[in-house]
Amino acid sequence: MARTPSRPVDGDSAVDAVADAASSGRPGPCLQIRAFRPGDTEAVVALWRDCGLVRPWNDPYRDIDRKMTTQPELFLVGTVADGGADGPVVASAMAGYDGHRGWLYYLAVAPAHRRLDHGRALIAQVEGLLLARGCPKLSLQVRSGNAAVIDFYRRLGYGQDEVVSLGKRLIPDD
Repeated sequence: MARTPSRPVDGDSAVDAVADAASSGRPGPCLQIRAFRPGDTEAVVALWRDCGLVRPWNDPYRDIDRKMTTQPELFLVGTVADGGADGPVVASAMAGYDGHRGWLYYLAVAPAHRRLDHGRALIAQVEGLLLARGCPKLSLQVRSGNAAVIDFYRRLGYGQDEVVSLGKRLIPDD
């Protein structure tokens, strides 16, 4: 389990559910990053809903079940607790590596825990895990209208690829 101090960082003031890069100036507890456990399911789904990440065409429970069959160690949660006990889930990140590039999904930070560097800490942990596997590039998708999150990723060194993202549903979630 990684322990990352939640120190405020410099940044923009407008960041939504997926990112927490801007500084609030308030001190925060340490974020403990660990692999997802099945008992985290309800808390993670609630977090994703609170952060606006759930869409009708993606059943979050099925997404979790699918992830647990492939590289489950790349599904991370962040907890915050005083006194060393495992506290409630306040952040998540789901990643994968296919041998060509890595992908990042479901980066979420609970609204009450934003602006404490938790999103940045989770991304750093994911990047380290993928680098250890020899992953040369990490890709992610952001909804085009989500300028604050796009800015967050740009501040972390991510750039827009000149590609069009296409998708085809092979297994419906309805």
